[in-house]
Amino acid sequence: MYTLYYAPGTASMVVHQALLEIGAPYTLQLVDFKQDAQHAPDYLALNPSGKVPVLVIDGQPRSESVALLLMLAERHPEAGLIPPAGDPAREAWQQWAVYLSNSLMSAYRLWFYPQELGDAEHPPIVHAALQRQIEGVWTLLDTHLAQGGPYLLGASCSGVDLLLTMLMRWSRNMPRPATEWPALRRLADLVRARPSWQKLCELEALSAW
Repeated sequence: MYTLYYAPGTASMVVHQALLEIGAPYTLQLVDFKQDAQHAPDYLALNPSGKVPVLVIDGQPRSESVALLLMLAERHPEAGLIPPAGDPAREAWQQWAVYLSNSLMSAYRLWFYPQELGDAEHPPIVHAALQRQIEGVWTLLDTHLAQGGPYLLGASCSGVDLLLTMLMRWSRNMPRPATEWPALRRLADLVRARPSWQKLCELEALSAW
């Protein structure tokens, strides 16, 4: 039994969808951002960084969404969220997981939280630079998917596609959302058609996108 501490629509989404893909029993614990619950003493005892998600595994709290995705994929190989050890596709999986974390999640952090750079909102030059960085990632990924998709590893959906779809969703209100790139939109449509995505949206009371 797992326990996922989550907030709807945040980085906990990919861990929640992975749990649904796996079919393992789990419970949900809402971390209510409106009540600043992520900074409450009992939550900070689980994750001193005050961020979601936290996944309790065998009684131990673990954090960082990409790491949690990897943990679940390795603990439940039958779910096919990661290629098996020794398969060259596993190395590609690891590459994409790190790339998405470093290139997109870090840029998003600055896009959505300008106060972390000391400003209530970004100066136009910083805002434009972050937009170019994120859109450059979409262009690179779209080219890769157009050449060898529809998924990041080719013909089969894996955990990194769940991660990418979550990150694409975060762009929906940006000046140019990720779904304006055709191969990315195709991948998003495929992942959004999965029962796990539909159940995730139902449980977290999210719109389909």
